[in-house]
Amino acid sequence: DLVHQAELILSILPPSEAVALAEEVGGRLRATGSSLVYADFNAIAPQTAQSIDSVIRGAGGQFVDGGIIGSPPGPGAQPRFYCSGPDVSTAMELGNFGLDVRNLGDKVGQASGLKMVYAASTKGTTALWIELMVAAHKMGLYEALAHELEGSTVYAAMRNNIPTVPRRSRRWIGEMEEIAAAFESQGLTPDMLLGAAEMYRLVGKTQMASPTSHQPAPTFDETIQAIVEQLDIE
Repeated sequence: DLVHQAELILSILPPSEAVALAEEVGGRLRATGSSLVYADFNAIAPQTAQSIDSVIRGAGGQFVDGGIIGSPPGPGAQPRFYCSGPDVSTAMELGNFGLDVRNLGDKVGQASGLKMVYAASTKGTTALWIELMVAAHKMGLYEALAHELEGSTVYAAMRNNIPTVPRRSRRWIGEMEEIAAAFESQGLTPDMLLGAAEMYRLVGKTQMASPTSHQPAPTFDETIQAIVEQLDIE
């Protein structure tokens, strides 16, 4: 019914589910004869976006490659919805309804590519921060490293960001794997971002990552301690 009635569908899911949904919508496009616009705003590699483009266009629809950058909407926070591809005009109309929508051109893969390199700089860096703090803890150097970093903008960012990671870590695994694939397609090593995926896989096993947990967000020290304990279990 949605495919039959809608003019535009936005796909915003954990990246591991992006292709499956596109294939399901593609089947409905063939069944209904709809030519709706399917905008994929998932954190996926450009080549994944291009494969979804083939599915949607092959089924008679129109495709928009998308990427969302920024925090969820709130006071002082306005995420940017980047679009690319030849069929962006309908998606761009969302700018008339409160969204910050930006056109990156007519090439499928540009918007998803921007999301990949941006997320590598934020979530990829956060994974490295977690790993180095856990390593310092295991070596008995946690307090010494904290003292050395204290007062720096990097340490302030670490203390602010890391406690928010556990409850989001599981859905970031696939995102890191998509970034790794995107980098590998450019002749670069995928290993750094695959390592980030492994760090989020480890964090996702801690009790703090439970989606049913309603406890307040842990402190920075509590977060690192919990990850150390999970590592010791393994």
